[in-house]
Amino acid sequence: MSLTDARSAELYARARRVLPGGVNSPVRAMRSIGRDPLFVERATGVDLVDVDGNRFIDWVGSWGPLIHGHAHPKILEAVHAAAEAGTTFGAPTMVEVELAEEIASRVPSVEMIRMTSSGTEASMSAIRLARAATGREKVVKFAGHYHGHVDGLLADAGSGLATQGIPASAGVLASATAATVVVPWNDEEAVREALSGDDVAVLIVEPYPANMGLVPPQDGFLQFLREQTEAHGTLLAFDEVISGFRVGPGGAQEREDVTPDMTVMGKILGGGLPAAAFGASRELMERLAPLGDVYQAGTLSGNPLAVHAGLTSLRMLDDDAYLRLNETTTALATGLREAAGDRPVEVVSVTGLVTVFFSATPVRNYDDAKACDTEAYARWCRGLLARGIYAPPSQFEALFVSLAHEPEHVAQTVEAAAAAFESAW
Repeated sequence: MSLTDARSAELYARARRVLPGGVNSPVRAMRSIGRDPLFVERATGVDLVDVDGNRFIDWVGSWGPLIHGHAHPKILEAVHAAAEAGTTFGAPTMVEVELAEEIASRVPSVEMIRMTSSGTEASMSAIRLARAATGREKVVKFAGHYHGHVDGLLADAGSGLATQGIPASAGVLASATAATVVVPWNDEEAVREALSGDDVAVLIVEPYPANMGLVPPQDGFLQFLREQTEAHGTLLAFDEVISGFRVGPGGAQEREDVTPDMTVMGKILGGGLPAAAFGASRELMERLAPLGDVYQAGTLSGNPLAVHAGLTSLRMLDDDAYLRLNETTTALATGLREAAGDRPVEVVSVTGLVTVFFSATPVRNYDDAKACDTEAYARWCRGLLARGIYAPPSQFEALFVSLAHEPEHVAQTVEAAAAAFESAW
């Protein structure tokens, strides 16, 4: 396709005068692939159209929420009906109770939830609750795992196996990350060292990390985390903002048969509208105000529009839906491997998620991901855009497969990918 961007360029110039970097979230700027951002006008199913009239097969899906594709009729109908009744009340509604019941019926670790408006809020609140429940301060996280822009979790790893986190952003105080310990992913020795002092409140983990690209746990690693945290009196929190309701009905914890103490959820939970939640056992969750001594609140938490959209989205995710999602994921991953041929490319997938690593060797942790050829990925991604395929504009993200993707979308994508691979080197 002929990619024109005159109106996008005009909008980008205007946006840079009133929005930092011209965007409201950094990855949208597309700087890591060496081009200016697309400005979207509309989308239906997997068909995304920018303001210049360019059409794309969308494999970003708003970074995960749109498992049913854009503008699904049933979700639009639910949101419209909810809006007619009122957009927000700041008071309880029946549907938020129904959504909580639906989540509790699906997610093994969850008996009760508290809703928020973003995954960042949810992970921040879960950590506060974990600290109150254990009487400890330290948090262990893994390098390359992202849990929102919470000050204490925006920490980089220092040297060594398990090290005190150092601020990963200007404006994050050293004191905010002083109680954060960062360890390498898939490293059992590092976890043992981090937990050895019996002073860690919570170990938080993306069970299927997808913020450094998709880097699954090695066999038995999640079970190892469960055993170690239990042995040291540390709570285990799964951040399933991405994997929740995507890789299976009960998320990664159901799929891997590992039950954490706490779960953070988002994205699909809101059906395309801003919503997130954290959940745990009744005993833990009843430490929250108004019942307990841990304060957490949010004016728009449980927003009626988001709750209706989320409940509708979840109720459409039956066993057949996951079978179809897995078939599409497998077909895409297989096709991309064949398109790459003998080039130094690793394609990693799990139901609903695919990452194309420009690496000659398997990616097992964040250091491996950072060693990828990001310039080649950028050329490949630009080549896809030129051929009508919208893939994540970053090596460190995943393609999000939806139920709206059909075999012809996979075939067109694989064909475009093969041509783009040719231009990437």
